[in-house]
Amino acid sequence: MSLLQVINVRSAYQESQVLFGIDFSLNAGESMGLLGRNGMGKTTLIRSILGLKSIHGGQVVFDGQDITHQPADKIARLGVALVPEGRQVFPNLSVNEHLTAFFSNRHRSKTLWTPARVYELFPRLAERKSNLGSQLSGGEQQMLAIGRALVTNPRMIILDEATEGLAPLIREEIWRCLRLLCNEGQTLIVVDKYVNRLIEIASHHLIIERGQVAWTGSSEALREDRQLWTRYLGV
Repeated sequence: MSLLQVINVRSAYQESQVLFGIDFSLNAGESMGLLGRNGMGKTTLIRSILGLKSIHGGQVVFDGQDITHQPADKIARLGVALVPEGRQVFPNLSVNEHLTAFFSNRHRSKTLWTPARVYELFPRLAERKSNLGSQLSGGEQQMLAIGRALVTNPRMIILDEATEGLAPLIREEIWRCLRLLCNEGQTLIVVDKYVNRLIEIASHHLIIERGQVAWTGSSEALREDRQLWTRYLGV
Protein backbone atom coordinates (compact mmCIF):
# COMPACT_ATOMS: atom_id res chain seq x y z
CA MET A 1 0.00 0.00 0.00
CA SER A 2 1.28 3.47 -0.89
CA LEU A 3 2.22 5.79 1.94
CA LEU A 4 1.43 8.83 -0.22
CA GLN A 5 -0.98 9.08 -3.13
CA VAL A 6 -1.41 12.24 -5.17
CA ILE A 7 -4.44 11.81 -7.42
CA ASN A 8 -5.26 14.24 -10.26
CA VAL A 9 -4.27 17.24 -8.13
CA ARG A 10 -5.07 20.65 -9.58
CA SER A 11 -4.13 23.94 -7.99
CA ALA A 12 -4.24 27.63 -8.89
CA TYR A 13 -3.36 31.08 -7.63
CA GLN A 14 -6.52 33.13 -8.22
CA GLU A 15 -7.18 32.88 -11.96
CA SER A 16 -3.79 31.38 -12.80
CA GLN A 17 -3.79 27.58 -12.79
CA VAL A 18 -0.45 26.03 -11.85
CA LEU A 19 -1.06 22.29 -11.48
CA PHE A 20 -3.01 20.41 -14.13
CA GLY A 21 -3.77 16.94 -12.79
CA ILE A 22 -0.66 15.61 -11.03
CA ASP A 23 -0.64 11.86 -10.29
CA PHE A 24 1.96 9.81 -8.45
CA SER A 25 2.37 7.48 -5.49
CA LEU A 26 5.20 6.81 -3.04
CA ASN A 27 5.65 3.70 -0.93
CA ALA A 28 7.06 3.74 2.58
CA GLY A 29 10.85 3.60 2.50
CA GLU A 30 11.15 4.97 -1.04
CA SER A 31 12.92 8.16 -2.03
CA MET A 32 11.75 10.24 -4.98
CA GLY A 33 13.47 13.06 -6.85
CA LEU A 34 11.07 15.84 -7.84
CA LEU A 35 12.55 17.58 -10.87
CA GLY A 36 11.78 20.37 -13.32
CA ARG A 37 12.88 23.84 -14.27
CA ASN A 38 12.07 26.79 -12.04
CA GLY A 39 8.45 27.91 -12.22
CA MET A 40 7.08 24.55 -13.37
CA GLY A 41 5.05 23.86 -10.22
CA LYS A 42 7.31 21.88 -7.90
CA THR A 43 6.90 24.12 -4.86
CA THR A 44 3.17 24.51 -5.49
CA LEU A 45 2.88 20.72 -5.51
CA ILE A 46 4.76 20.47 -2.22
CA ARG A 47 2.58 23.16 -0.65
CA SER A 48 -0.53 21.38 -1.89
CA ILE A 49 0.55 18.10 -0.29
CA LEU A 50 1.34 19.84 3.00
CA GLY A 51 -1.94 21.73 3.28
CA LEU A 52 -0.20 25.08 2.76
CA LYS A 53 -1.99 25.64 -0.56
CA SER A 54 -5.67 24.98 -1.27
CA ILE A 55 -6.30 22.24 -3.81
CA HIS A 56 -8.93 23.05 -6.41
CA GLY A 57 -9.35 19.47 -7.58
CA GLY A 58 -8.08 15.97 -6.99
CA GLN A 59 -7.04 14.21 -3.80
CA VAL A 60 -4.04 13.68 -1.52
CA VAL A 61 -4.02 10.50 0.58
CA PHE A 62 -1.43 9.82 3.28
CA ASP A 63 -1.31 6.38 4.88
CA GLY A 64 -4.84 5.67 3.69
CA GLN A 65 -6.25 8.93 5.10
CA ASP A 66 -7.63 11.68 2.88
CA ILE A 67 -5.69 14.83 3.80
CA THR A 68 -6.79 16.92 0.81
CA HIS A 69 -8.42 19.66 2.85
CA GLN A 70 -6.76 19.08 6.21
CA PRO A 71 -4.90 21.97 7.88
CA ALA A 72 -1.11 21.97 7.70
CA ASP A 73 -0.64 21.37 11.43
CA LYS A 74 -2.73 18.19 11.34
CA ILE A 75 -0.82 16.90 8.31
CA ALA A 76 2.43 17.55 10.17
CA ARG A 77 1.16 15.58 13.17
CA LEU A 78 0.39 12.66 10.87
CA GLY A 79 4.12 12.44 10.19
CA VAL A 80 4.91 14.67 7.21
CA ALA A 81 7.91 16.98 7.75
CA LEU A 82 9.22 19.76 5.54
CA VAL A 83 12.72 21.14 5.06
CA PRO A 84 11.63 24.36 3.33
CA GLU A 85 13.31 26.35 0.63
CA GLY A 86 15.22 29.13 2.37
CA ARG A 87 15.57 27.06 5.61
CA GLN A 88 13.28 29.33 7.67
CA VAL A 89 14.96 28.74 11.01
CA PHE A 90 13.89 30.90 13.93
CA PRO A 91 16.44 33.73 14.30
CA ASN A 92 15.95 34.12 18.07
CA LEU A 93 16.13 30.43 19.03
CA SER A 94 19.42 28.65 19.63
CA VAL A 95 20.33 25.47 17.80
CA ASN A 96 19.60 23.43 20.90
CA GLU A 97 16.26 25.18 21.47
CA HIS A 98 15.20 24.38 17.90
CA LEU A 99 15.95 20.68 18.32
CA THR A 100 14.52 20.40 21.84
CA ALA A 101 11.30 22.25 21.01
CA PHE A 102 10.55 20.10 17.95
CA PHE A 103 11.54 16.74 19.41
CA SER A 104 8.74 14.15 19.51
CA ASN A 105 8.19 10.49 18.77
CA ARG A 106 4.49 10.49 18.05
CA HIS A 107 4.80 7.55 15.65
CA ARG A 108 7.13 5.45 17.80
CA SER A 109 9.97 5.40 15.33
CA LYS A 110 12.32 2.44 15.61
CA THR A 111 15.31 4.56 14.60
CA LEU A 112 14.74 7.43 17.00
CA TRP A 113 16.16 10.82 16.09
CA THR A 114 17.06 12.80 19.20
CA PRO A 115 18.94 16.12 19.43
CA ALA A 116 22.02 14.14 20.48
CA ARG A 117 21.82 11.99 17.36
CA VAL A 118 21.45 15.08 15.16
CA TYR A 119 24.65 16.41 16.72
CA GLU A 120 26.38 13.17 15.77
CA LEU A 121 25.12 13.54 12.21
CA PHE A 122 26.13 17.21 11.99
CA PRO A 123 29.09 17.92 14.32
CA ARG A 124 29.04 21.57 13.20
CA LEU A 125 25.71 21.97 14.98
CA ALA A 126 27.13 20.44 18.15
CA GLU A 127 29.86 23.08 18.10
CA ARG A 128 27.24 25.79 17.69
CA LYS A 129 24.42 24.46 19.87
CA SER A 130 24.23 27.73 21.83
CA ASN A 131 24.26 29.94 18.73
CA LEU A 132 21.06 31.63 17.62
CA GLY A 133 19.59 30.81 14.23
CA SER A 134 20.57 34.28 13.01
CA GLN A 135 24.21 33.57 13.91
CA LEU A 136 24.53 30.52 11.66
CA SER A 137 25.85 30.37 8.12
CA GLY A 138 23.54 29.31 5.31
CA GLY A 139 24.94 25.78 5.36
CA GLU A 140 24.57 25.51 9.12
CA GLN A 141 20.99 26.74 8.86
CA GLN A 142 20.28 24.02 6.30
CA MET A 143 21.73 21.39 8.63
CA LEU A 144 19.53 22.77 11.40
CA ALA A 145 16.45 22.73 9.17
CA ILE A 146 17.11 19.06 8.38
CA GLY A 147 17.81 18.28 12.05
CA ARG A 148 14.61 20.07 13.07
CA ALA A 149 12.63 17.86 10.67
CA LEU A 150 14.39 14.70 11.82
CA VAL A 151 13.69 15.18 15.55
CA THR A 152 9.95 15.13 14.83
CA ASN A 153 10.63 11.50 13.78
CA PRO A 154 8.38 11.82 10.73
CA ARG A 155 7.16 9.12 8.41
CA MET A 156 8.00 11.21 5.36
CA ILE A 157 10.32 14.19 4.80
CA ILE A 158 10.03 16.64 1.90
CA LEU A 159 13.15 18.68 1.13
CA ASP A 160 12.59 21.70 -1.13
CA GLU A 161 15.83 22.81 -2.85
CA ALA A 162 17.92 20.64 -0.58
CA THR A 163 21.35 22.07 -1.50
CA GLU A 164 20.47 25.41 -3.12
CA GLY A 165 23.10 28.09 -2.58
CA LEU A 166 25.39 25.96 -0.45
CA ALA A 167 29.18 25.73 -0.69
CA PRO A 168 30.49 22.48 -2.22
CA LEU A 169 31.74 21.05 1.09
CA ILE A 170 28.39 21.72 2.77
CA ARG A 171 26.54 20.18 -0.17
CA GLU A 172 28.56 17.01 0.36
CA GLU A 173 27.45 16.98 4.01
CA ILE A 174 23.82 17.19 2.92
CA TRP A 175 24.20 14.43 0.32
CA ARG A 176 25.88 12.23 2.94
CA CYS A 177 22.93 12.83 5.24
CA LEU A 178 20.37 12.02 2.55
CA ARG A 179 22.21 8.83 1.63
CA LEU A 180 22.13 7.76 5.27
CA LEU A 181 18.41 8.46 5.51
CA CYS A 182 17.73 6.46 2.36
CA ASN A 183 19.75 3.54 3.69
CA GLU A 184 17.72 3.65 6.90
CA GLY A 185 14.46 3.48 4.96
CA GLN A 186 13.27 7.04 5.54
CA THR A 187 10.64 8.05 2.98
CA LEU A 188 11.85 11.14 1.12
CA ILE A 189 10.79 13.57 -1.59
CA VAL A 190 13.78 15.68 -2.65
CA VAL A 191 13.79 18.73 -4.89
CA ASP A 192 17.26 19.59 -6.14
CA LYS A 193 18.92 20.73 -9.35
CA TYR A 194 21.92 18.40 -9.03
CA VAL A 195 20.46 15.54 -11.03
CA ASN A 196 23.62 13.44 -10.94
CA ARG A 197 23.53 13.38 -7.14
CA LEU A 198 19.79 12.74 -6.92
CA ILE A 199 20.21 9.73 -9.19
CA GLU A 200 22.61 8.26 -6.64
CA ILE A 201 20.11 8.32 -3.78
CA ALA A 202 16.55 8.35 -5.15
CA SER A 203 14.79 5.17 -6.22
CA HIS A 204 12.77 6.99 -8.86
CA HIS A 205 11.97 10.45 -10.19
CA LEU A 206 9.11 12.67 -11.31
CA ILE A 207 9.66 15.49 -13.80
CA ILE A 208 7.14 18.33 -13.87
CA GLU A 209 6.73 20.57 -16.91
CA ARG A 210 4.21 23.40 -16.83
CA GLY A 211 2.23 21.88 -14.00
CA GLN A 212 1.94 18.41 -15.50
CA VAL A 213 3.85 15.15 -15.13
CA ALA A 214 6.19 15.09 -18.11
CA TRP A 215 8.06 11.90 -17.17
CA THR A 216 8.42 9.41 -14.35
CA GLY A 217 10.82 6.53 -14.02
CA SER A 218 13.79 4.94 -12.29
CA SER A 219 17.20 6.45 -11.62
CA GLU A 220 18.70 4.05 -14.15
CA ALA A 221 16.28 5.16 -16.87
CA LEU A 222 16.94 8.83 -16.13
CA ARG A 223 20.71 8.32 -16.12
CA GLU A 224 20.60 6.71 -19.55
CA ASP A 225 18.25 9.16 -21.30
CA ARG A 226 20.16 12.43 -21.50
CA GLN A 227 17.55 13.86 -23.88
CA LEU A 228 15.26 14.16 -20.88
CA TRP A 229 17.87 16.30 -19.15
CA THR A 230 18.08 18.66 -22.13
CA ARG A 231 14.34 18.78 -22.78
CA TYR A 232 13.03 19.24 -19.25
CA LEU A 233 15.89 20.15 -16.93
CA GLY A 234 18.06 22.50 -18.92
CA VAL A 235 21.18 20.47 -18.07
